[in-house]
Amino acid sequence: MPGEATGLALGLPLPPSAGKKRISLLVDLGHVASIARPPLLRQARAYAPLNWWSTLDRLDALALRHAVNVRVFGSLAWQSLTGLDYVSNRSDLDVLLEFQGETDIDRFVAEVAAIEADAPMRLDGELMGADGDAVNWREVHGGASELLVKSIERVALLGRHQFISGAMGS
Repeated sequence: MPGEATGLALGLPLPPSAGKKRISLLVDLGHVASIARPPLLRQARAYAPLNWWSTLDRLDALALRHAVNVRVFGSLAWQSLTGLDYVSNRSDLDVLLEFQGETDIDRFVAEVAAIEADAPMRLDGELMGADGDAVNWREVHGGASELLVKSIERVALLGRHQFISGAMGS
């Protein structure tokens, strides 16, 4: 909009030891050194609490069987990226589940739910197709006929088949 500052808007959480405050920044694009995808689950595992490891291993094995990449965001991502203590005993595991066209989504989310049932933490996150469209995995698991699908350009209600087949981008 006219008169608004330009740049890359960032929101950074401080670790719990610093009060979990949120900092908002506007960074000039010329000062951005790199852009990277969120860490893979298997890369972040070493930074997770030991009592999470079994769940992380089960989730990683499930993803491998279904050709899904599992990335983390939230407290585990921040902890793995900074080395600071972000994960607490109340933390959930925030995951980005990147699936391919051949992935059996219904079977996959049913197995994610089974893993969560035995997990020491809540599993939260998004299923994301190759086109970048994403939906909360619980909506798909819950059998909703319409899903709230998010992309970088828009948010839309879409039929589950349309989402799974990647129709939002077309």
